Amino acid sequence: MGYPLLILLWLITATPLACAADWLSWRNVGEATLTWGPFTVYTSQLRTPDGHYNGPYQDQALIITYQREIERDELVDATREQWQMQGILKREPQSATWLKMLERLWPDVHQGTQLAFVFNNGQGQFWYRASAAQKTFTPLGPPQLADFSTNFLAIWLDPRTQYPELRQQLIGGKK
Repeated sequence: MGYPLLILLWLITATPLACAADWLSWRNVGEATLTWGPFTVYTSQLRTPDGHYNGPYQDQALIITYQREIERDELVDATREQWQMQGILKREPQSATWLKMLERLWPDVHQGTQLAFVFNNGQGQFWYRASAAQKTFTPLGPPQLADFSTNFLAIWLDPRTQYPELRQQLIGGKK
């Protein structure tokens, strides 16, 4: 009885790490840095299985490495502002629920914290690594449906983004 239970526990704990290993081996499409005046806010990179960006519904991982302290509420407010600018708040009635979910899910970040959002097989998943010194990412919350996932990634990857130069760099265009 103890042996099957150990195998089950191993499978439960190893599965998220195995999933993280998959997207971490994907090829880099592009990288971008967001600055605010003289300050670097974060660096970001987009990865896909083949290293090419082919649109919002393909498997992709957006990895953000923060370069300063930002409280969770500020991250959620920034998401709200970006969705407002892109018309997502008006277009998606569940966006208020999504923002509340992010308030519960996201941690405060500091220099070196990495948050990743991975869209794979039609679902998205947040991943967290406190610093580069930490070896593995850990999942944050449950997988997200495609509607949330594509709208979240639209902040960076939609042609209507507030940061078209960053988008261009992330999807493999020229700086």
